[in-house]
Amino acid sequence: MGEKSTPLLAVLQLLRKYNLKGTEEILRKEASLGDAVIENLDLPEVELANILTSHHTESDPYSYEFAYDSLKKFVETSLDVYKHELSTLLYPVFVHMYMVLILYDHNEHAMNFMEKFGPEQEDYYQEDLKKISIVKSKEQIKGNELAEIYSTNKFVVQMSRDASSQLKRYLHEQKSSTVIINIINNHIHIDIHDGPGRTLAQVRTSIGSILGEAPRNENRTKVYYGLLKEPDIQLFPVPTEDEEETEETPDKPKKKKAKKDNIFMKKPKSDPNAPPNDRIPLPELKEMDKIEKGKALREAAKRVQLGPESLPSICFYTLLNSGHTAICADICDDSTLLAVGFNNSTIKVWTLTPVRLRGMKSAEKLQDIDREAGDVLVRMMEERDRDACRTLYGHSGPVYKVSFDPFKNLLLSCSEDATVRLWSLQCWTCLVAYRGHVWPVWDVRWSPHGHYFASCGHDRTARLWATDHHQPLRIFSGHLTDVDCVQFHPNSNYIATGSSDRTVRVWDCLTGTQVRIMTGHKCAVFTLQFSICGRWLASGGGSGAAGELLVWDVSTGAPAAALPPAHTAPLHALAFSRDGTILASGSLDCTIKLWDVAAITDEVPVEDAPNNPVEKKEDKFLLRSFATKNSPITSLHFTRRNLLLAVGTYEGST
Repeated sequence: MGEKSTPLLAVLQLLRKYNLKGTEEILRKEASLGDAVIENLDLPEVELANILTSHHTESDPYSYEFAYDSLKKFVETSLDVYKHELSTLLYPVFVHMYMVLILYDHNEHAMNFMEKFGPEQEDYYQEDLKKISIVKSKEQIKGNELAEIYSTNKFVVQMSRDASSQLKRYLHEQKSSTVIINIINNHIHIDIHDGPGRTLAQVRTSIGSILGEAPRNENRTKVYYGLLKEPDIQLFPVPTEDEEETEETPDKPKKKKAKKDNIFMKKPKSDPNAPPNDRIPLPELKEMDKIEKGKALREAAKRVQLGPESLPSICFYTLLNSGHTAICADICDDSTLLAVGFNNSTIKVWTLTPVRLRGMKSAEKLQDIDREAGDVLVRMMEERDRDACRTLYGHSGPVYKVSFDPFKNLLLSCSEDATVRLWSLQCWTCLVAYRGHVWPVWDVRWSPHGHYFASCGHDRTARLWATDHHQPLRIFSGHLTDVDCVQFHPNSNYIATGSSDRTVRVWDCLTGTQVRIMTGHKCAVFTLQFSICGRWLASGGGSGAAGELLVWDVSTGAPAAALPPAHTAPLHALAFSRDGTILASGSLDCTIKLWDVAAITDEVPVEDAPNNPVEKKEDKFLLRSFATKNSPITSLHFTRRNLLLAVGTYEGST
């Protein structure tokens, strides 16, 4: 670099003299590259003496159209084994060519370039191109969210070694390739993998996010996706009628009881993929919580086994006369309470059983209560003040999500007012308002073990909280746009997030680091759900007239299967059955669809899964579809006995 510094200095002084803004930094970047290496392609060095020639070519607006058209023809005439991977290079090259034309003040040429080649890009990039095409001057780049994302991050393209060799040969032979080389050097990361080139179906399963595909080294961290060993709880199951022994008589000998698998007699097996039980501190179960846990286990003993030949019954709760005011809903774990959040800042909690909700005694009556009594909470409740519904006031904006804790004592809610509120379901009042997000909070979820909860919002972050801390324990930052949904892993060690940047990410609650990034969605992700076993993650979303549903293998970060586009509107609800055999999806198209989990997750390869997702027959995944009477699905919930409950708002006839 010592010999090259003098002419470079002269060039930079000349640029300052004629006030060529922006070009000085471009030349600095080009000179600092030295070898001008396309990542992993090993192109020969570009002499500094050729930089001015290169700059002259880049300042010619017609060179961009010619270079892009040449690259497009090269991709189209390539062999099929290379074509599909090479084609993923076209979109990022196109976007950065448009932005460079804007930087060089070739605004009219940039508009023509967009009009000519923009409609040729993939359908799922058209919304992004509309946002980019708003930029018509250099000054507007800073104010455009998407333009800033592309300017400050590298677009990732995965390519086989043979395909990269074809690209390298093309760039050597083409005189107009300088423009493309500089774009690849500065704005594109080509991630080369060994093995054959991917098919069109395999490429489509991993592309679509704002910045292309997930780098392979991002998904190599070990994830403990197994379940924690549950604490021992002494249970005495109540025998059912068919289990009771009949009295022995001379003419009627005593019948032997048929042997049944009893979950109370089974000892939990240690899962080799589970994290240590003390990896993150979990709260000890209180006596009331142990009783609730025992009740859940007894209910599980009577669970209906589901499958393709035994589909669940569905009970649909319709919210009438609510117009478009009901935004979200949740049903508690034992299926006795329903909470709904409204756009007028209120939350309503209904009982789904004949047992009505009790209110709290007045302040005067509370003074007479023995605070040391074991049933102090029961004594605080008013006997006569019972109702089927309770209304909670406190938020100052639309309520976007509500979530019951595992033991039905507390309720979480999040709102446009940037707060997360914790409500008592005994006092029916707000206990804490958590203020950490600075923009609307889109989702909030409890940990399956209680105590911890996670939230996410418009500020592009997700946060981990504990009920005994007023500040977040972890802040998960990495998404490029809104984080629309969050979900806890069944072992409480990880959370998953879905974003409008069309990626799904998994974060470690202990370290706060990202351990998985999964790309393949072509639209924003609105809902997430982990399977009961913890290995599979379902994600749903969509936009306009399209709904998307993907299932991921958490152990590798690879898609388990490409599900057919069955829904015609975005998905906002997902639920796995309690035995993990059925996946239910609910959409704004007013339908509930049931999917065969065994067929989706069957024969997923452990090795090379990110590069070779399994291609399967799509028709065997979908088991059944159920339509409502013009009621978009807001929430789905499987009871402990595997009855599917759904909630929706009736929108009237159209």
